[in-house]
Order: sequence, then C-alpha cells, then structure tokens
Amino acid sequence: MTLTFHHVAISVADIDRSVAFYSQLGFQTVLEWTADDNSLKIIHMKLGTSVLELFCYTSHFASPQSTLSLDTDLPVLGVKHFGLRTASIKDMYSRLKNIGYTPTTEIREGRTGVSYFFIKDPDGMYIEIVQDDRGL
Repeated sequence: MTLTFHHVAISVADIDRSVAFYSQLGFQTVLEWTADDNSLKIIHMKLGTSVLELFCYTSHFASPQSTLSLDTDLPVLGVKHFGLRTASIKDMYSRLKNIGYTPTTEIREGRTGVSYFFIKDPDGMYIEIVQDDRGL
C-alpha cells in the first residue's frame, strides 16, 4: 500500500478573501460546497496534485494568542504551517512583495539545508516558502 499527500485543511474567516489570496499563489478552485443553512462553505483548491481545503463557518473563533508568532507557536504541539516549494527563493520573495504581501521573515538558511521565508494568509496562517535543492 502506498500513500501520497492529498490535502491540508484550514478554517478561514472570509472565503472570498482567502480564495483570492491562494489564487495569487497559483491555487485553482476545483470544488465548492455550501451547507443548506449557509452555516458552512467548503472550497477545494488545487496546486499540482495537492488540495487545500478551506472551511468557512459563519460562526468562527479566533486563534489563540500563542499562534500569532512563530517563536511562541512552534513549541506548542500541533500543525504549525504548510510549505510551498519554489525553484528560486529570491524571485518568489520579490514577486510576493511586488503584489503586496509582506513576508514575516527575511530569507533564511534553515538548519535542515533549505532556504525559506514565511508569509501569512489573510487569517494569520503561516505559509513557508521553501527552496529545497537537497535532492531528497
């Protein structure tokens, strides 16, 4: 039996704002579903073979304060961020700044041998942009 990565699910406050943001990163909407009472909308967006599943509840709650900073969020158990790979970290850093997204870190050399920086989505979810030339 072989497994492949399928999706990441995140909850968002404004589905249209999130779809616009992730579309700028290259994701394409492939499915939309809305509950009969409009209490929940789910959108699937694809990037390559992976799916980003967006949940938007009409009644939602803010993230805990500890998740607002990488320094305080990383030690807490649980999912922290997801990573997107790029061929050129410098080009992607410049591209995102040029379209109005301010990276939350400068480009860094990671302890595991990759170059990376972080951005946040409209709801504060961390996204790591990675150049990984290790050949793993």
